[in-house]
Amino acid sequence: MNIPDDAFYGLLTRALQRRGGQTLQRTLYHALRGAMLDGSLQAHSRLPGSRAIALRLRVSRNTINAALEQLATEGYLLRDRLGSRVAQLPAAADVAPPPAEKIVLPARLQQLPPGPRRDSPALAFTPGTPAVNYFPLPLWRRLLDRVLREEGSALLGYGDSAGEWPLRAAIARHLALSRGIHCDAGQVVITEGALEGLNLCTHLLSEAGDVAWLEDPGYFGARSAFLTAGLRIKTMAIDDEGMAFPGDAPEIPRLIFTSPSHQYPTGKLLSASRRLALLTFASEQGAWIIEDDYDSEFRYSSEPIPAMLGMVKNAPVVYLGTFSKTLFPSLRIGFMVMPQALAVAAQPAIRALLRGGHRTEQRALAWFIEEGHYARHLAAMRRLYRRRQAQLCDALAQELAVPHRIHGGEGGLHLMVEIAGIDDVQVAERARQYQLAPAALSRFYLNPQSGKTGLVLGYGNTSASQFAPAVRALNRIITPPRRGQG
Repeated sequence: MNIPDDAFYGLLTRALQRRGGQTLQRTLYHALRGAMLDGSLQAHSRLPGSRAIALRLRVSRNTINAALEQLATEGYLLRDRLGSRVAQLPAAADVAPPPAEKIVLPARLQQLPPGPRRDSPALAFTPGTPAVNYFPLPLWRRLLDRVLREEGSALLGYGDSAGEWPLRAAIARHLALSRGIHCDAGQVVITEGALEGLNLCTHLLSEAGDVAWLEDPGYFGARSAFLTAGLRIKTMAIDDEGMAFPGDAPEIPRLIFTSPSHQYPTGKLLSASRRLALLTFASEQGAWIIEDDYDSEFRYSSEPIPAMLGMVKNAPVVYLGTFSKTLFPSLRIGFMVMPQALAVAAQPAIRALLRGGHRTEQRALAWFIEEGHYARHLAAMRRLYRRRQAQLCDALAQELAVPHRIHGGEGGLHLMVEIAGIDDVQVAERARQYQLAPAALSRFYLNPQSGKTGLVLGYGNTSASQFAPAVRALNRIITPPRRGQG
């Protein structure tokens, strides 16, 4: 069956007239393919020869042949010594996409907490965001250039699944000095942020249906990781000594997540007696403690608190750290430190689960640590954040008229401001109209309706000059003026 010339060439002429920036070959390919899919070019129809098409359209015969050959490769055309004919294609179903409200995600994902918004640049009061404008970018650029100059194309292939050895060794030396953790590079695994480390822990150390203890209020990411892994979460309340846990738990946990040096978001410190009791409990019950040490480098009222992993020998602790809080978030480099025996046992699984990558950045970060730049940057940021925290406390005292309690003043990058009886979710949402991004405290609880209310205010990325007007704006949102008042 031959195709009428007028219909065939009219189709291609119209396509060429509106081809825009596409090549001639791609324009002809898309026009013919679309006509075959919508039935304009019927099955078994024979196309004119490539020479005839080229003459009629005044296009190179090579261009015509290239388009036809691509259609034949994909199965739309059948080509033989007699020419090209349209293949028999099944009718394309005209299916309307289901509306978003009809798409049902798996049950384990429906329970996930709503993730925080990621603004770029970050809005004032965004929790967990460091002062990225203080990062020594020219130095970092020189280190990246140096790595590429010295290593070159050798870094373009896959690296070790557990991360670049120089960085793992640099982290091990840094932890021995700063966190009291004595480990070797083989116990360190580089991850894409702390959340990947958490997910890796669930793969290595638990099975679906196991019990996991989680601080309440606590870190969104831990809740998401545990729910996605199919774990059953049991919440542990936070008091003035940190995570309060039962000594005679009815269900033994497999994983225990805690941020002992600066609990997120309350800022509480897990007391020494509770640390030791938790270590003993985990050892006796065969549980694993996941120690999230997300911002312990920033402590203002005392020296940094040593990590749980270094408190006793053979502690059943996997330690998680991240450079997102100390350097800049988009670096996406975190790390985990495993006990020696677990590091050996987990090697085959880590090779299967991780692929390595970001080799240039990892090598540059190793130099950044080894040459002392990291320690100097931490010291400078510690001084900056200490000042900012004090200035934010002053602004809250002067500008926030509602009764409130401030928690977490011993360190970190945020303050938790407890304010009873407010709709903190609505306050946080309305604050975005003022380019402010505090987090609602109630959202950090597994059951927001039964938790405390208030705001979590990040000061790491917010200059002190913004504090007073920003707190005044929050005060207006929380206590709007009554009618007749100014």
